Amino acid sequence: MSERYPAFPPRNPNPPYKRIATEEAWLPTNILDLYRKEIAEKNINDAGFNALWTFFVGDSELARGHQRRIQSLGEERLSDMDASGIDMAVLSLGSPGVQLFDAATATALARDANDQMAEGIAKHPDRYVGLAAFSPLDTENGPKELERGVTKLGMRGGILNGHTLGTYLDDEKYWGLFEAAEALDVPIYLHPNTPSPQMVEPFLPRALDAAVYGFACDTGLHALRLTVAGIFDRFPKLQIILGHCGEALPYWLYRIDFMHSRIAATGRHPNVKPLKRRAWDYLMDNFYYTSSGVGWEPPIKFVIDNIGTDRMMYAMDYPWQFVKEEVGALDAMDIPDTAKKAFFEDNARKLFKING
Repeated sequence: MSERYPAFPPRNPNPPYKRIATEEAWLPTNILDLYRKEIAEKNINDAGFNALWTFFVGDSELARGHQRRIQSLGEERLSDMDASGIDMAVLSLGSPGVQLFDAATATALARDANDQMAEGIAKHPDRYVGLAAFSPLDTENGPKELERGVTKLGMRGGILNGHTLGTYLDDEKYWGLFEAAEALDVPIYLHPNTPSPQMVEPFLPRALDAAVYGFACDTGLHALRLTVAGIFDRFPKLQIILGHCGEALPYWLYRIDFMHSRIAATGRHPNVKPLKRRAWDYLMDNFYYTSSGVGWEPPIKFVIDNIGTDRMMYAMDYPWQFVKEEVGALDAMDIPDTAKKAFFEDNARKLFKING
């Protein structure tokens, strides 16, 4: 029987790889202040957001520490990275980012946040790269801001924080964003949001709405909606990143593939048409996966063994789940040295075009 929480071995002080953490959240002060304002004035009709952020803008020791860390691009974050043995972080706007607001407001906030992040990265270019924020519902300016972030600010992809005001992006009218990502040859990180207002209510009474379970449900749903809608037939080179060991989708791979094939073949549902390839293929070839929030060898090895050594990357999920000792446990994973270097370094370098 495995231990419930195995002891963390000490991390390797001189590993034969760099450690690149690929899902590390940041929020500028002005957006965090807007969250406080919206909660205080009860303006947001999103029970998941209110449940999560009412606590994290509060005055508990945990909330205050989180507020400091998520706003930092300087000394505190770098100190935490050093204490954890993290060489480089891929920064992205913390959930729900700008997606809490109407399209025009969100675009303005995204531009400002991207500029602020780029300034922070420029001060520490050997420690940070970033992903560009955008307004998913702004079909004209969202793709333009992704392009500006990549071509003008040096961002390495885009951050999509789950649903946007209850809207998922499997409707083709939003696909200009994915067209832009494919043309720019950059990935989109599909990061969790709390479940949408349409689905969150059963999660709330037992606080299952956020990272404990709700995040995976909402993000896995969004990823499958995109896949079944045919987004990878339209944009075959598009790459989407899923954290938390794939939001459980790798474990459902066989059943997703079998049942989707059956539904599509029988014409059971008007919105589920046969795809050019199997659902299995898209989950293997069009998604990358990270370990964010999962400092445990078995599920990481499962993804490596069944999806591929070249598809799994390290992430800490800082500052939401800052456990510096987890690095030692993952240094000690019983996998080949080449797979470990791919996990910690090589796959991130390739996907995010990190040199040096």
